[in-house]
Amino acid sequence: MSSRLIGVGVGPGDPELVTVKGVNALREADVVVVPVMAASDGSDGGERGRAEATVLHYVPEEKVVRVVFALNERSDRARREAAWDAAGTRVARLLEAHDSVAFATIGDPNVYSTFTYLAQTIAELVPGVVVETVPGITAMQDLAARSGAVLTEGTEPLTLVPVTAGAAVLKDALNGTGTVVAYKFGRQAEEVAEALRETGRIKDAVWGSALGLAEESIRPAADLGDGPLPYLSTLIAPAPRAGGRGGKL
Repeated sequence: MSSRLIGVGVGPGDPELVTVKGVNALREADVVVVPVMAASDGSDGGERGRAEATVLHYVPEEKVVRVVFALNERSDRARREAAWDAAGTRVARLLEAHDSVAFATIGDPNVYSTFTYLAQTIAELVPGVVVETVPGITAMQDLAARSGAVLTEGTEPLTLVPVTAGAAVLKDALNGTGTVVAYKFGRQAEEVAEALRETGRIKDAVWGSALGLAEESIRPAADLGDGPLPYLSTLIAPAPRAGGRGGKL
């Protein structure tokens, strides 16, 4: 039988938001891989990531394997590629020794996830491997639930923008008519606030970070200050709605 690599979305941080299917996949896998941010020398920095902390609510620690990924490397492509190759080789060896390996990723494995790159690497290293994914709750869904912000109504479009692509991309989306969600905007919070003001979208916008965790913060976007926020911050700028109930149908 072919070995199986299963990408499991474990949500934004609150362990209660892991789906029943996700919990079953984690428990049924022979080992569960969790991504670890690389230290400056490329080694395991020792910091427990959000995915690992969530996984440990459902599986014993001895079943968890930490694998270093260059999660924070954006400028040095060679270093990033080398880290991906090394991580892929480590997981390939696990697949040689086990029938099923789960990879836990925050949010959903098909939405801006490291799992995408891992699966591409494994497909080349392990011929015949079966790749599966288990969907997870996303940060925008969690923030909408916790803040009361409605993501979409009627015929409204929904645009998801990673601000790592630049604040200009976000501003273009905000000039549209639908709801805009921004991911990973913490380091560019000042530029994001300015884009919201210039497009007249700051009044109803809300941002959040560390959702479901002890350090959770959920605030109106109008409160965005001059300093940076946590990297994994999420913003929701709801679509303008002036037509009353069902006005967008």
